[in-house]
Amino acid sequence: MTSDLELTADVLVVGGGLAATWTALAAAQAGGTVVLADKGYCGTSGVTATAGVTHWFVPPARHEQAVAERHAHAGGLADPEQALRVLRTTWERLPTLDKYYPFPVRDGQPDRTNNVRGPEYLRAMRGLIHRAGVRILDHHPALELLLRPDGSAGGATGVRRQAGGTWRVRAGSVVLATGGTAFRSNLLGSRGNTGDGHLMAVEAGARLSGMEFSNYYTLAPAYSTMARSMSYLFGTYTDAGGAEIELGRNRNRDLGAALLRGPVFTTLDRTPEWVRRKMPIVQPNFLLPFARRGIDPYTDRFEVTLLGEGTIRGVGGLTVSAPDCATDVPGLFAAGDVTSRVPVVGAISGGGSPNSAWAVSSGTWAGRAAVRHARSAGTAPLHSVGRAGIRPSGRTTTVDTTGVVDVVREELNAYDKNMFRDERGLQESLSTLDALWTVVEGGLTGTGREAVTARETASLVAMGRWVKTAALRRPETRGMHWRTDDPTWQEAAA
Repeated sequence: MTSDLELTADVLVVGGGLAATWTALAAAQAGGTVVLADKGYCGTSGVTATAGVTHWFVPPARHEQAVAERHAHAGGLADPEQALRVLRTTWERLPTLDKYYPFPVRDGQPDRTNNVRGPEYLRAMRGLIHRAGVRILDHHPALELLLRPDGSAGGATGVRRQAGGTWRVRAGSVVLATGGTAFRSNLLGSRGNTGDGHLMAVEAGARLSGMEFSNYYTLAPAYSTMARSMSYLFGTYTDAGGAEIELGRNRNRDLGAALLRGPVFTTLDRTPEWVRRKMPIVQPNFLLPFARRGIDPYTDRFEVTLLGEGTIRGVGGLTVSAPDCATDVPGLFAAGDVTSRVPVVGAISGGGSPNSAWAVSSGTWAGRAAVRHARSAGTAPLHSVGRAGIRPSGRTTTVDTTGVVDVVREELNAYDKNMFRDERGLQESLSTLDALWTVVEGGLTGTGREAVTARETASLVAMGRWVKTAALRRPETRGMHWRTDDPTWQEAAA
């Protein structure tokens, strides 16, 4: 038995991770009626739920120094004032979690600079938004936005995975907090992050920026999805023959080059004793893949790989304006990894503490602004704007979605195609993705759960095309964007 669901709210939040819950909380605290629709189960979906995270949490007296230190390596693209706003808002908002999350205590006071356990953090956030009156729709993936005749966002529609049928929410404002995408690289927690929010927003008229800075990689055991970059700082790396691999300041570049030559192995033998003691407490899942195979990572040699993090630890996404995280579409706001974080961190990764602080701050700004906008929104009729995977431009045809996704994975994760870039390789990748887009946009569609698969497939292809197009338009090496046909790239990427 299936049933359709129709709701009305001041604010609709699409997503269920860190940015989405901070958005929903801010909107509810601002007096708005809020509905949150998550593709998975709010509190367990997304990359934060599988990780231990830190926040860019700095005392006000050190704000300018902290920004200057990070922006020294930002490639000249960051906006110091935007970064300062992130620090100020995070300093204001994070302590409100003290009653609900057990921060470590140092000298009798909560120490909010330490690692926060993702599952407990998001469980606390789910409880907070529930108590604030947010209507949570678990397993309700969104498919498309609804617009008013004037082009402003007025809601969204999607599929009810468990109850069957569809859902439709009319809202005064919509906030997209759907996260980034790792292009199905097998990064832990990222499978559901396929760029759906980006595609929905672009179809409605939003812009993207910084998409060329979307090729960050993180180390993991070759047989696991458990990527944890900090732990691997203490490794000794060798090739298949046992020869040590010399690593410079840019470890990922050197390891990527080594992996193109053959297998790479490591032993985390340089890990300080205090880190070994804290690891089972702070990131207990990090050790599980080793325990299952009888490996002691601190003494035994094991094979590693680099998992692509796409726009998750990369920084490309929807362009939003200060101070309210508004997109180019009136009534449509965005928060967290779905947005471009270039103004905050520039051309380098925001992975770790800046991204978490951005989720807190952008969610706060977007949630409050969405309520303000909703109060002036009208009740005009709404129309759907979704296309690829929903309303094909041509005759419906059978599309091998698994095969399409496999091609996207290759083009957006292979080291020689995405880490080390040049004009020819980027053109070839874009040509491949353009051909896929013709097939997907022209004939792919589905109903019910198949509609979710179709939409995810279309979103992955679209995101891949935008990344390659942006990379072609920046012929220089800057930050994580390495163009090997730039004569200065070796020096610039060092």
